[in-house]
Amino acid sequence: MSGHNRRLPGLVRKEFLQILRDPSSISIAFLMPLVLLLLFGYGVSLDAKHVPVALVIEHHDADSASLTAAFRHSEYFAPRDFARMDDAQAALMAGQVNAIVHLRANFAADARSTGGAPIQVLINGVDANTGRLVQGYVESLWANWLQQRAEARGGKLQFPVDVQQRVWFNSELRSRNYLVPGLIAVIMTLIGALLTAMVMAREWERGTMEALLVTPVSMREILIGKLLPYFVLGMGGMALSVGMGLWLFQVPLRGSVVVLFAAAALFLLAALGMGLLISIVAKNQFVAGQAAIITTFLPAFILSGFIFDIDSMPKIVQVLTHVVAARYFVAILQSLFLAGNVWSVILPNAAALALMAAIFLGLARRKAHKRLE
Repeated sequence: MSGHNRRLPGLVRKEFLQILRDPSSISIAFLMPLVLLLLFGYGVSLDAKHVPVALVIEHHDADSASLTAAFRHSEYFAPRDFARMDDAQAALMAGQVNAIVHLRANFAADARSTGGAPIQVLINGVDANTGRLVQGYVESLWANWLQQRAEARGGKLQFPVDVQQRVWFNSELRSRNYLVPGLIAVIMTLIGALLTAMVMAREWERGTMEALLVTPVSMREILIGKLLPYFVLGMGGMALSVGMGLWLFQVPLRGSVVVLFAAAALFLLAALGMGLLISIVAKNQFVAGQAAIITTFLPAFILSGFIFDIDSMPKIVQVLTHVVAARYFVAILQSLFLAGNVWSVILPNAAALALMAAIFLGLARRKAHKRLE
């Protein structure tokens, strides 16, 4: 075996031994995905359920009882009865309820009139997203109640437009199906960047980089020896994250597993390249770690489309998202998990990831010199 063929396996073995002696790398690769997925999967939801709602009924009769029963049997509402509108408004001001449904004394008479029975609904709009959800839930419940009343009377409720809804890709409308794939991209960003952000800086701080530089190994071999072990760790973290998404959170995977892990490999190379570049430039573990979080995790969380819709952002911010690698991986993940192998989405985003991986790894190689500086 030639010297080159012996040196590279030796460097890889050295790095694996270093990983085993330093459990922080294993924690980043396997413990962090576990904690983040449990935290976000169970603790974060964009669905509004069991919303506290105040019911103010001026006159109790069969019609008002029927409508309030619909609120009580809905999983989206947790109704509370108030005798007076002033008390309900005070509860809304205090944040005890998120909305008020007010049925006036003439509700039953109006319900039998041609014009229907308008109800008064007041919604707390401090959280605009929850406010819009509550408004939609109330409107849907109201329309269903009117339809049931019309059918009970042997007629059919006439709407100006007959809307027949069909939801594609996430028919259950579970926000978890949308959040978990995006969270995997954020986790992979953290894994890739943090694993390598401190690897070269650690060598400089411990004084072992000087010993490496005087050996016959080339800088290319040093970089490959550093990358390969953390690439294996990162793919292990990816497998753990996907497994939790499928079996613990019941997120569907409609695309190819092979395509999923091929895209993950491209993204991981880009993330590892970013972390390695930071480590080479910083030469200090603390600075490298902080820089990795600021330049990789925060953009991945905010500008990738994981939670915030990119099309709703200002144009200048939309332009900035194109330099965030997680943006392309989130698009691939959401497509593979919820829609399937949509090649018109997968191929352009995979090409962007391959380009970014080449750029970051190329910059890392360019900045790494086999000399003391």
